Amino acid sequence: MQIDPLAEYYFQHEPQTICGQEVTAIIDEYVDNYPSVVDRFFTRYYYIKKSGSDKSPYQVLFHSNRICLISLAPEHPAYSNGIASLNFDIGQTDRAKNTVKGKGKKGGMVLQHDSTLALLTTKSGEVYKIPSCVRSKLVEVNTTYSENPESLLTAEEGANYIAIVLPKPEHCEDIKASLMTQEQYDEYKKQLMETSTEEVEK
Repeated sequence: MQIDPLAEYYFQHEPQTICGQEVTAIIDEYVDNYPSVVDRFFTRYYYIKKSGSDKSPYQVLFHSNRICLISLAPEHPAYSNGIASLNFDIGQTDRAKNTVKGKGKKGGMVLQHDSTLALLTTKSGEVYKIPSCVRSKLVEVNTTYSENPESLLTAEEGANYIAIVLPKPEHCEDIKASLMTQEQYDEYKKQLMETSTEEVEK
């Protein structure tokens, strides 16, 4: 019989009584479907460019401390076309050279909602200008995906952020109002599917 070399390190509950009450084992409180970090600390919003032909969706994870994570929405076409490269050098500006200092994130690049954060090129040749989605200050970009762009395809929600941005407190409510909520985005996807089905049937 094979012996597990890690067996001695596994948790073993030892009965204990404190103030006349038996202490329950910590594994008794284990929750199999415990909410993810995103579910617990962020609110999901979505952004789609109002002008131009590119209607690719982007996700904005809004934390209560105003920090926003900008990423591709799960339905972004880059996921199905494959990602060849992600470049933070957008021409006259290299977002990867952004530097901030202190709690106020002083020195960060100022962004408008339609400012380009990065250029994403798919394996089929399409180029997407990833927008900042919110009026804010750039905190940092995720260079992990510029060095290994294909890893973005398998990254979990939250860890797949392209950039972290910080809007001003007085702009937060207007920003939220300008974005799609999860419910609005789900309705938008439903309408797209119905429209696509109607076109196929024609």
